[in-house]
Amino acid sequence: MKQHYDIVVIGGGMVGASLACALLPASEDLDLNIAVVETHPMPTQDSLQYQPSYDSRATALAYGSRSIYEIMGVWDTLQEHLAPIKQIHVSDRGHFGVTHLHAEQEKVPALGYVVENQWLGRVLLDRLQQDDAKRVDFICPAEVIDVEYGAEQMGVSLRQGDEEHQISCELVVMADGGRSELRERMGISYSHTTYEQHAVIANISPDRPHQDIAYERFTDTGPMALLPLEDEGGMHRCGLVWTVPDEQIGEVMALDDQAFIERLHERFGYRAGNFTKVGERHSYPLKLVLAEEQVRQGLVVLGNAAHALHPIAGQGYNLALRGVVALADKLIKARKKKINLGDLEVLQAFYDQQRTDQQRTIGFSDQTMKLFSNRNPLLSVGRNLGLQMLDVCPPARTLFARSAMGLDMPAPELK
Repeated sequence: MKQHYDIVVIGGGMVGASLACALLPASEDLDLNIAVVETHPMPTQDSLQYQPSYDSRATALAYGSRSIYEIMGVWDTLQEHLAPIKQIHVSDRGHFGVTHLHAEQEKVPALGYVVENQWLGRVLLDRLQQDDAKRVDFICPAEVIDVEYGAEQMGVSLRQGDEEHQISCELVVMADGGRSELRERMGISYSHTTYEQHAVIANISPDRPHQDIAYERFTDTGPMALLPLEDEGGMHRCGLVWTVPDEQIGEVMALDDQAFIERLHERFGYRAGNFTKVGERHSYPLKLVLAEEQVRQGLVVLGNAAHALHPIAGQGYNLALRGVVALADKLIKARKKKINLGDLEVLQAFYDQQRTDQQRTIGFSDQTMKLFSNRNPLLSVGRNLGLQMLDVCPPARTLFARSAMGLDMPAPELK
């Protein structure tokens, strides 16, 4: 542990590790020293191997996120264990509207990818343990107990076991997820909008291959998604995200496996085949959470620590990843100009750039969920006509697909 770093990243999960990977290629030339503080122990090299599990949680990566991980140099390893999304089928239960998106028609190898969180995390951590990553120090297990502001640098207080340490840096990046007591102590406030819904998460096996098709199905009680996963143990797997009203969540979670599958078929149908097995189920309440302050002098809030949105369309992590590389790009350019990395003008320019992306992505998720949950007959006809028009109008479909893939904005250089 050094006494001073240029950047201290609080949180070594997918967002924090991705930021370190994004800065890594420029770190040697720019004499950039980075600390990643994580509450969990650093895994050993032996544990950084792929260990399949039927119940692994997964994340949907837009095609644009593939490009980001290619720039970081981790994509070749990452693609060893993931499932491509080559088709997306969007439908409205009980209504005529339907839209199909095809990777071949959009001239891309895949519209997106589904990767298990454990594998993505291991690939990122493995990259940060390679010989050329000497500029990145993992301080773990450790807890950040305080952050102090200074004119030119920040003070960070750490606790490791019974010992406390003090380090300094130009910039603190908070990427410690959506439940941070530290942010509350620092007076960072949030706006909350509840959807009065829970997301039920589980992996499920159909009786036939998923053929790389992702399904987004809107119902009168909320949307549901079925994402292709890599087969495991000879069984086909899909990742289920099922939105359930708060008043029904207890009943749905209490169903035995067979009753759960029957209820799922009643809501989803049989377009993906017959479901034969469901894994461990989890649920969490759905709400839109947005930090009212994402940058301060010497401080940036990233990922779920900055925003949490409805899982409809699977855009949450992709939005966070775009924020990661946008920040890395700004920091690299500032360093080349010998500007302090915690300079408020630099950080405000980053936030101004990302605010438009956040407003658009969060607004799309929020308004789409509300539109397809509304039972007004006129709105129902309108939204289904919209789905049908999207399906038969190639220019509109391509515009929509490119936006969903994150290809409607320039990629950062990171150099």
